[in-house]
Amino acid sequence: MVHLSLKSSTVGLLGGPGGTRWDDGAFDGVSQITLRYSPTGVIDSMQVTYGVNDKPTFSAPKHGGNGGPATAQIVLRFPEEILTKVTGYYSALPGYVDTPVIRSLTFWTNMGAYGPYGPEQGTNFSVSLEDEKIVGFIGRSGGYLDAIGFHLERAKKI
Repeated sequence: MVHLSLKSSTVGLLGGPGGTRWDDGAFDGVSQITLRYSPTGVIDSMQVTYGVNDKPTFSAPKHGGNGGPATAQIVLRFPEEILTKVTGYYSALPGYVDTPVIRSLTFWTNMGAYGPYGPEQGTNFSVSLEDEKIVGFIGRSGGYLDAIGFHLERAKKI
């Protein structure tokens, strides 16, 4: 298990070495996450909508491929609801992909949890934040979500 408990501005990348690196940037917070995934396979893609000035205003590009029979649309009550922890699993999937990719993700907020999405198989990771929130995502992707990381900001008391 990879466990990170931190107080920094960026953390990651967690997952495999494949794909092309991307960086959505840092915003006021996350308002929506859309995942395409296979319940028995991998996270195929991820797209995030970010909030700016208390409004969900910027949709980042989709990262990953076009596959995945299941879709999860996670709508946060931005700006009150903030991402505080992400857990997941990564591994290769013999017969499909030879290098590790993200297999499962669970998103934790100050109001609850969303997921898991995808099978909890492989190397697990947990990024838990002390007095910080996730305000952006970084990663690598090609046909799948290969690796994931995060931009962090000190959380204001609400």
